[in-house]
Amino acid sequence: MEPITALTSRKKTSVVRLNSNSRILKLIVRAIQEKKGEKIVSLDLRKIPEAVSDYFIICEATSTTQIRAIADFVEETIKKQTGEIPYHHEGYETMHWILIDYINIVVHIMQPDARKFYKLEEMWSDAALQEYN
Repeated sequence: MEPITALTSRKKTSVVRLNSNSRILKLIVRAIQEKKGEKIVSLDLRKIPEAVSDYFIICEATSTTQIRAIADFVEETIKKQTGEIPYHHEGYETMHWILIDYINIVVHIMQPDARKFYKLEEMWSDAALQEYN
């Protein structure tokens, strides 16, 4: 199987690798919690050579309105607190799964059915998983 060019050619911009205590990671989780995101987990992908980022943060929201509110608040909080803006985001058209890409951290805000279907935690089962209540 050949590697996907778009994934293998992407360069990480930050020289400093993140860790589970990184400020941006904590800010994202708190922003999700403030907007009542559910089943929040982070996947530490740093030891997986094929990984496209250091961390995935995954959460659920029960409505398209809540998905939008969480995504907007995450972006607003990170910009306000760190000055960082996303490299890319997608999913605002359908609101079933919004992805916010900060290069080293990728945030996935999903409806429960989409999360069950795509099973990101299973796909990246080699990653260390941390749950947030």
